[in-house]
Amino acid sequence: MSAIDRGFRGQVVMVTGGARHFGGSLVARLAADKRISRVIAVDTKSPSRDLMRRMGRAEFVRADIQNPLIGRVIDANEVDTVVHASVMARPPRGGSRIAMHDVNVFGAMQLFAVCQKAPSVRRIVLRSSSAVYGSSPRDPVQFTEQMGAKSAPKGGFGEDLLDVEGFARSLARRRPDMAVTNLRFAPIIGPQLQGVIPTYVGAPLVPKVMGRDARMQVIHEEDAFAAVAHAIHGGPAGTFNIAGDGVIMMSQAIRRAGRIEAPMPSALFRTLGRAIMGPVMREFTREQLDYFQYGCGLDTTRMRTVFGFEPRWTTVQAFDDFVRGAALRPVVDIRWIDFAEKGLLALVGTGSGAKG
Repeated sequence: MSAIDRGFRGQVVMVTGGARHFGGSLVARLAADKRISRVIAVDTKSPSRDLMRRMGRAEFVRADIQNPLIGRVIDANEVDTVVHASVMARPPRGGSRIAMHDVNVFGAMQLFAVCQKAPSVRRIVLRSSSAVYGSSPRDPVQFTEQMGAKSAPKGGFGEDLLDVEGFARSLARRRPDMAVTNLRFAPIIGPQLQGVIPTYVGAPLVPKVMGRDARMQVIHEEDAFAAVAHAIHGGPAGTFNIAGDGVIMMSQAIRRAGRIEAPMPSALFRTLGRAIMGPVMREFTREQLDYFQYGCGLDTTRMRTVFGFEPRWTTVQAFDDFVRGAALRPVVDIRWIDFAEKGLLALVGTGSGAKG
């Protein structure tokens, strides 16, 4: 009987990317889980003092997953579960796209090669993303896990993740005794995590392409951590879309955040948008800008029926929790917008009645 069949009492869990916000926050939550005996966070840089404090009993090891020596960390601590959460969405500060590719692709290749040879490792959990589906006007309403991108991802993040997922599938074939779970998260949002969507809609004036209204589906950060924990504690192997119920349109998100929409032609979205948002807009990658135009919807049937996970927050609830937690001061009072909308509807109704 394998370790997977016997259960996961006394697990030793190693989390990559432990010095970053998501990885470190995940480590903090796993450290509070009494079912896990030890939690080891690894990264190339040390966590901040506050993050280290929140990690509690977790141990931190400064190590590079691109170096074969990461195998010593796994072997010396008899790690049985590895959570790979260190894939980068954009090049490191002062770094290049090549540096990002090396960290993401070669790092995952080296890590999985070490895990393949480590007899103690019985479970791998990969933090992937809906970025593998890309964003384009040809997209379906919802992507299932069996679908591929209608247009190849145009940015490095999606391209890298496709390679990383390929390595994970190869590992699962070579080690059939190992459970490899690939979680394709919708954009993660919440009061603590300042991701791409919060950064975009947090600007006072938000550029938006005329005639387009991106359909966005997100996952609350607490649900994201819970999904990883579910995978760690015996969730089935395979690939799963992880997202909250429902969608929120870009125009609705801008309104609910109390921001002002700045409509513009598609041809001017990148240039005029940068003029409006300044340095913030320049930080977004090409694939992120595509997402703001088209969005991405995920079919979560397998998440519920096979993976056995149910998010607590819907997409709209997760977005509203971010707005409350970020304490965004509305640029325009939402009550004024509601009043104006009701007045306009009343005028339209009156006009229609008069014609009748």
